[in-house]
Amino acid sequence: MRGWERERVVGWVGPLSVAVLALVLRLWHLGRPNLLVFDETYYAKDAYSLLQHGYVQDFVEDANDKIVAGDLADLMTGQPAYIAHPDGGKWLIALGEQLFGMDSFGWRVSAAVVGALTVLVLARLVRRLTGSTWVGCLAGLLLCLDGMHLVMSRTALLDVFLAFWVVAAVACLVADRDAVRARLDRHRPWRPWQLAAGLCFGMATATKWSGLYALAAFGLVVVAWEVLARRSHARETGSSGPRFGWVRTTLVTGLPAFVTIVGVTLVVYLVSWTGFLLHHELYAERYGLGDPSWGAYVTSPSPGTLGGITDAFRSLWHFHAMLFDFHTGDYLAGKTHPYASNPLGWLVLERPVAFDAQNDLPAATCGAPADSSCMRVVTALGNPAVWWTGSLAVIASVVAWFRTRDGRWAVPVVGVAAGWLPWFLSTDRPIFSFYAVVVLPFMIIAICLLVDEARRAAATARQRYAVGLVVGLLVVATVALFWFFHPIWTDALISYDAWYRRMWFSRWI
Repeated sequence: MRGWERERVVGWVGPLSVAVLALVLRLWHLGRPNLLVFDETYYAKDAYSLLQHGYVQDFVEDANDKIVAGDLADLMTGQPAYIAHPDGGKWLIALGEQLFGMDSFGWRVSAAVVGALTVLVLARLVRRLTGSTWVGCLAGLLLCLDGMHLVMSRTALLDVFLAFWVVAAVACLVADRDAVRARLDRHRPWRPWQLAAGLCFGMATATKWSGLYALAAFGLVVVAWEVLARRSHARETGSSGPRFGWVRTTLVTGLPAFVTIVGVTLVVYLVSWTGFLLHHELYAERYGLGDPSWGAYVTSPSPGTLGGITDAFRSLWHFHAMLFDFHTGDYLAGKTHPYASNPLGWLVLERPVAFDAQNDLPAATCGAPADSSCMRVVTALGNPAVWWTGSLAVIASVVAWFRTRDGRWAVPVVGVAAGWLPWFLSTDRPIFSFYAVVVLPFMIIAICLLVDEARRAAATARQRYAVGLVVGLLVVATVALFWFFHPIWTDALISYDAWYRRMWFSRWI
């Protein structure tokens, strides 16, 4: 086997091996606890309703108890539900329920698979950015062994799906960047990687609206990458490119990118609302009657097929207005939650979220002292070795980007900014640190780009040893802390004292 062929094989075998490890860790005792924990009470049930009816219905009051008991009869009321997020991520949860049943394993398995796929995509993305398979595998391993990503991959919430689609979209844009830089002498009308990015951004936005921030930020980045690369190439080769000027170059580059990325995103997003559009009259009847903003079509539908289509999209528009008001209006403003936190502390793990806790279990069940007790908890807490190192790496990445003007640094800096900074606009309502799981892959990219710079700069054996030692210590610390915190990430049976030893700060309790 030739050298480049061997490197290509290893470039897939390494990331795939880390992804398989991630999948095993996420599937291990996945059905525990056999409960609808935290917001699973919304998304797992919404997904099941999508399977049964094609749209989300309200559930009866005791639906959670019936589902846990395996009684799936008469769960829904027949009324369309007021949902807080689009259906894209919930359809993926529904796929697991379709394949494995409506139980705790079935509604979590899609998150586990997608979490492992995120490890694979991240490892391949970092390999592309650095040209190093082992640095790519390091990125995958850090994500694989992080506690917050592990917990989010083992619960039927939407954020792990959002993180996957955003990382996949950015990976597509980086691949497009490489393809463009390899053919700077001409414009390519067919940009499959941009189309793929549009598909991924569409699914991200169809999972949570916060995917729009990543779309906007990286849409600007991909245009800037190409404009700067083309103008630099024109100067170096002496071609006529610079006579176009910045404006024309940006328009020639940006307008096609807008169509292939934003246009595809819009199409995918609208497709994710198919269930609503096909049942729009039910939503209009429940939410539009008595609300003059919906219009007279609620009681007097427009005639003909075209009129029905128009009414469906009008209802979708008005429903979006309701959702926007839900997220930004008075309903959530001023409300509190014991695990809500300010985004200022998210990247340093200031306030984790307890998804589930069974306290005061008999001491004998875990061999605790007679005057103590046992516990089972699921806590969305990141691996400190990853998050604290990543926070420092992000700061270093900002400095490196300004000093080197290397476009690679835009990936971690813009990724963190797009996934984190917008939440500072929502501090008047309950928001949670696990939203930052979409930021974590970009913090890891920052770490790995710094490692790549260090290994390239190491000119002597002593310097290479120092780089290897630092990376080795990071890996050892990550593995050790993964083992230490694993019981409180996976609902393991532990003593109260063992749990308390893991609560390093009062804000973690």
